Amino acid sequence: QVQLVESGGGSVQAGGSLRLSCAASGYIYNYNCMGWFRQAPGKEREGVAKIDRYDSTTYADSVEGRFTISQDNAKNTLYLQMNNLKPEDTAMYYCAAHSGDYCYTFPRSAFFGYWGQGTQVTVSS
Repeated sequence: QVQLVESGGGSVQAGGSLRLSCAASGYIYNYNCMGWFRQAPGKEREGVAKIDRYDSTTYADSVEGRFTISQDNAKNTLYLQMNNLKPEDTAMYYCAAHSGDYCYTFPRSAFFGYWGQGTQVTVSS
């Protein structure tokens, strides 16, 4: 049973920074990519950043240059460093993992089969 547990969310002012973590446990060794997604109230879930097992990364245009995704395989932990946060970054943030051959479908989330419970990020102006 794969479990993903996010942490690090909180409330910050615009221009501030947060670092999200996602601790993975269980049989996740065969994953091909992991990603961060977010969903704001009344909006669809959107892909924020993705990293594959070779450390290749992909970012949404809205966060490119501000967010950095990384992973520590020894700790089975995924990170999202968020700098220069904006009010429009306010959302619930989820980490997810995909173990098949559809990582290229990111930022779509349909093929990510493992999800955490989410951590709230609130950015005030």
